[in-house]
Amino acid sequence: MKKIITCLLALLGLTSACSQKNYEDADVNGFALLAADSAVVVLDVRTAEEYGEGHIEGALNIDVKKADFLQHAKQALPADKTIAVYCRSGRRSANACSQLSAVGYKCINLKGGIMAWTGEKKPVVK
Repeated sequence: MKKIITCLLALLGLTSACSQKNYEDADVNGFALLAADSAVVVLDVRTAEEYGEGHIEGALNIDVKKADFLQHAKQALPADKTIAVYCRSGRRSANACSQLSAVGYKCINLKGGIMAWTGEKKPVVK
């Protein structure tokens, strides 16, 4: 019985260790400070249509749902800069942050996405 419990606890430990994220989250105000920093690249990972409806000024657009996302990101994003990533609600950008961090980028995800950004009356451009 002790062996079974030990195995279950070890399995739970491995599961939680594997699910740890390899990027940081920022709230709207923290993200706004990042977006203003020249050492940070702002990345919008929504579709081109969503990007056209309004985006954070200066943001690059690379759709995370496209099969060549990572390849395109590696070509467009400098490896020596922090990448501030956002989407509509924060889910796709979290996915993008995981992918980018796994290949060496330092990423920060906007919690709540552009919905949180506009909810705080932050500006967007079209």
